[in-house]
Amino acid sequence: MQGFTELRLDPLDRLPISLAAHQGATLLSLLADAFGQRSQGVPPRWRRLVRSAISKSPEAILGPLFAPGSSVIPDCVTPTACMPGGDVATLCAQIADLPPDTLLAELGAEFGTTVPERWRPVVDRPRHWLHAYAQLSQCVWREFEPVWKQAKPHIQREAERVGAAVLQGCADLVFQDLSPRFRLQDGSLHLPDPQADTFRLNGRRLVLVPIVSGPGASMFALDRPDLVWIGYPLPAIGRMWEASASAPAPKADALSLVAGPLRAAILRAAAQSLTMGEVARLLGCSAANATHHCRQLADAGLIDRQQHGRHVRIRRTERGDAVVDLLSAVPASNCR
Repeated sequence: MQGFTELRLDPLDRLPISLAAHQGATLLSLLADAFGQRSQGVPPRWRRLVRSAISKSPEAILGPLFAPGSSVIPDCVTPTACMPGGDVATLCAQIADLPPDTLLAELGAEFGTTVPERWRPVVDRPRHWLHAYAQLSQCVWREFEPVWKQAKPHIQREAERVGAAVLQGCADLVFQDLSPRFRLQDGSLHLPDPQADTFRLNGRRLVLVPIVSGPGASMFALDRPDLVWIGYPLPAIGRMWEASASAPAPKADALSLVAGPLRAAILRAAAQSLTMGEVARLLGCSAANATHHCRQLADAGLIDRQQHGRHVRIRRTERGDAVVDLLSAVPASNCR
């Protein structure tokens, strides 16, 4: 059963909210999805792009960070350590220059004298691992950076949307629209987390961080003394998938070829329950256009549409799951 961590917010009319376009948060989401078996809903085209940056198996480097059932990333090497400022180039340089004793001290504080087996190679050769990790991160970002640059206008529009909502005293609408995986209830924001916990904002600044990866992106840090930050899917990210579909790629996106890029984006996102408003924001289109595409997918038995109070919510059916799984696995040579 999915657990949730609760962030107890301050009164919304006095809540200090800002937005950060942070490269490191997107990098972490991409690494988790492409190499860490932590699905973020990254489309196959972008996932292939990320994986193509690495010529050798990344298991020895990233395996300790994304162990099954747990995830421990020391603060000194996490791509979000410099939140809300910094960029990936600076981050990689800092990691490469990090004294090995700093990393070893953090691992000791986390695990004590019994370091898990997956971390033993890192403890044995910390400097080697730091250099390899910095180089891998730099290579991945070099491949993905053109996509990040394409996202800048969308991030700017999101900053304007959040700023306008806060000025108009509508911060609750901001939280309700962040992600279908988040839930605002009784003055608290509930965030999916297998290690459920409870935190209070207590006057700290809240930084919203749009993630350029997939509709399942979810990450946060709630224990810093100065601020808390919450990463969520960049609205209209489906529009970016559509725009990138015309660009040359090593392999074709079979699902987009068969269903069309917009309906493919809906099918991928509908692994989680979505309102029609959330679908429209995902695609960057009108509510009427989103409703049209969803009706076609429902008629084909690929999604289910249900009324929940004032909202119509959609979710992928078993048939839709099968179609996504089948067409996401089809190689390019079979699609042309």
